Amino acid sequence: MKKLLLLTMLGLGGLSAFAQTQAPVKNAPTDYVKIKNYGLLTLFEQDAEVSNLLKNDPELAQLTQKKLSALSTSLTDCKDAACLVTAVKLTDEDIKTVSDRLAALYKTGNAFDRMVKSKLIPSGLYSLYKKLSPEQLLIKAWEQDAGSINYTIGIYAEGKKPNYPQIDSISYNVKARAYYTLMYDASATLLGDIKGTKLFFEPATQAALLYLQINERQDPANYEPMELGSNKAAVTRIKTIKWADYPYSNILVPGAGPDNLTSPLSGEGMLRCRLAVQEYKAGKAPFIIVSGGNVHPYKTKYNEAEEMKVYLVKTLHIPENAIIIEPHARHTTTNMRNSARLLYKYGIPADKPGIVVTDKSQTDFIMNMDARCQKELNYVPYKLAKRNSETEVEYYPVEEAKQIDPDEPLDPR
Repeated sequence: MKKLLLLTMLGLGGLSAFAQTQAPVKNAPTDYVKIKNYGLLTLFEQDAEVSNLLKNDPELAQLTQKKLSALSTSLTDCKDAACLVTAVKLTDEDIKTVSDRLAALYKTGNAFDRMVKSKLIPSGLYSLYKKLSPEQLLIKAWEQDAGSINYTIGIYAEGKKPNYPQIDSISYNVKARAYYTLMYDASATLLGDIKGTKLFFEPATQAALLYLQINERQDPANYEPMELGSNKAAVTRIKTIKWADYPYSNILVPGAGPDNLTSPLSGEGMLRCRLAVQEYKAGKAPFIIVSGGNVHPYKTKYNEAEEMKVYLVKTLHIPENAIIIEPHARHTTTNMRNSARLLYKYGIPADKPGIVVTDKSQTDFIMNMDARCQKELNYVPYKLAKRNSETEVEYYPVEEAKQIDPDEPLDPR
């Protein structure tokens, strides 16, 4: 099961029944959160030969013991939450030590070389480094994962500001005395969970995952595996589509969250869905992609993509097998990026344009969004084509969309 999960995530290898397919996986495995955020580290665990090389390297073994010792000592020496958290983070020296050891361990034809060439590069998860040599790509992937771990700890344990503070901030008052108790208990629990580990990255990785969990931020795992649940009907239908019959491959609808905690879907979200249905009924594309996570307002229990699908099926009578949900995006930039990811993952033609259908103000924003994507993602995850109307623009996916986002732990990929 774990091997199947890894291959799936890497991209390799009155309607009660409807409601059941829509519901998030209530006990979604932490593996989804880990795999989506830390692709290389997951491969380190899953590849037996690589894992053994890492466990048996004396310098990395020494680093593992150093991190375990620091965690243990913090329980007796630390008198505040900041001290406890610092003990689990990766230092610049730790990260450099690992980079140096990976450079020394990497040999042409050995387990590292095979893993990078057969799994890491084809996955596209670190495509921003694709021009580097395989050895250098491995090192950059490690440094990205390490930085991502520290970033997550910074937000969900230290209380630093995330990219979108109004919706993604820490759930606790880090200045309250009770917060020290929570962090102490987290460190004590963490030590028990990982005390036997022989992998140098486990203390920090498991700390980041634990902090996400106690903040109720398992968002990357929600609805997974989508191709076996919420998107199963549509994914099955993809294989039957004659793409030449349609001018577009998909109709993308970005979500719009309500301004309160009781409304499942905003009026704006309904209007966007209705615009999309007009195009769907005109035969423009065989699928509607609805995109949006549990975003607005803060800590909402409603998911934009799910609620748009419910509205499309129950109110607008669109068949479930014509709707693909993308339930993780937190901004218009990632509505576009995540849609591109699903097109590649589900085998929808990337050389056939899709259309984004939304209100005029958001269409205006999308037409000028490249600079923001470049700033926040370091690339633009789409290519825009014609603007067909005030509410519709053509787009194509680009391969870079598969890249893990290291500073977005709730929607890394």
